[in-house]
Amino acid sequence: MNTAAPALSHSLLAAASAIAGVESGQSLTEALAELPSNVRPSAQALSFFAMRNWGLAMGLRHTLVEREPPNATLNALVGLSLLLLETSVRAGEQTPAAGTPVYTAHALVDQAVEATQLQRSTASFKGLVNAVLRRFQRERQAVLADTADAPEVRFNHARWWIDALRKAYPEQWERLLDAANAHPPLTLRVNVRATSREAVIQAFAHEQIGSTAFGEAGIVLDVPRPVTTLPGYAQGWWSVQDAGAQLAAPLLEVRDGMRVLDACAAPGGKTAHLLELADVELTALDVDPARMARVEQNLERLRLLSPKVRLVAESATRAHLWWDGKPFDVVLADLPCTASGIVSRHPDIRWLRRESDVQQTVKLQREILDSLWSMVAPGGKLLLATCSIFPQEGEMQAESFSKRHVQAQRLPAPGQLLPSRPDAEHPAGHDGFFYALFTRRMQA
Repeated sequence: MNTAAPALSHSLLAAASAIAGVESGQSLTEALAELPSNVRPSAQALSFFAMRNWGLAMGLRHTLVEREPPNATLNALVGLSLLLLETSVRAGEQTPAAGTPVYTAHALVDQAVEATQLQRSTASFKGLVNAVLRRFQRERQAVLADTADAPEVRFNHARWWIDALRKAYPEQWERLLDAANAHPPLTLRVNVRATSREAVIQAFAHEQIGSTAFGEAGIVLDVPRPVTTLPGYAQGWWSVQDAGAQLAAPLLEVRDGMRVLDACAAPGGKTAHLLELADVELTALDVDPARMARVEQNLERLRLLSPKVRLVAESATRAHLWWDGKPFDVVLADLPCTASGIVSRHPDIRWLRRESDVQQTVKLQREILDSLWSMVAPGGKLLLATCSIFPQEGEMQAESFSKRHVQAQRLPAPGQLLPSRPDAEHPAGHDGFFYALFTRRMQA
């Protein structure tokens, strides 16, 4: 067991602040970026663990706090502390999973109470935090029994999300929720312009890093580790990319000399893949300048930037500001969505999204698709791609697009990929994605 470090109270409060940000509609990445750098790593570890188990935290908090104070950070601190306390007790009963934060109960309660004193807005709630945690210690079994049947606790997702999957996938919804709760593998895509997959696997083996090949250029590590410590990172030998995402670029069958548009390109994984497959004239587009900067950084590391690559920070729906009017042979429409297919990698998503977000993204997707379709050359292709498993953002969107555009002929593509865990047949598993491929019919 860990003993309480002097900074634990600071880490708890910082993590609670980030979690409160998620509960108010901010992504965990954005919330963590606002924290002081000295406390960010420890707060990140705690908050990511919390987001992977927040259903239990909310259930315990709801049972033990009759009336939650109007203080988001304080409420997040209570939930986080209860979750860590329960985790630490369980660790004494069974071996915890690797990376699980475990503390002595006395130290955790003491540091959680101390955390309230570090911020003026939470200082008056010292007694509340102490009372809630002490009560949980006394009444643990009864409290756990009271919370066990709540859907949010049982399935570790928001209730509306559970209901949506149950409706869309009546025979698979529980498996999908389980997959989202699992830790994902670390999957890479080899940059075939820089090296070969065999060379990368050999370099990994030389460092006693076990890995397995999959697909055309994929590698899955036996045990995840920080990517910057892997051989070939600085040399641009590979990119981190889920097995499902690695299907996108090959579907477009790019060839040398083509004009290619990668819309909604950030963070650049699919952009790089397109450039690795052929010598094309490529425009990468994303509305967020900061995210476009990430695309540039990734392409630089992979040695894929050239005069043929154009990076544009603008909206796909405002083509008059950046498009030269010359049609593209290939358009990758990696559309904004709820990201409901990649929860295992981004555990805050299930708590961040609201039910109303689905219809909002559907409307935005439709606007983007209609704008991009006008840029596709006769005989050219458009790939509709999302990392969602909600049908409204996938098959229903594709069907609606087909009805609006009579010249759009649908071609074979994977359609809806549901998240799957690694197994003997598919060593990498994959996240949830949707792919629909269209070509613009040649006019008679």
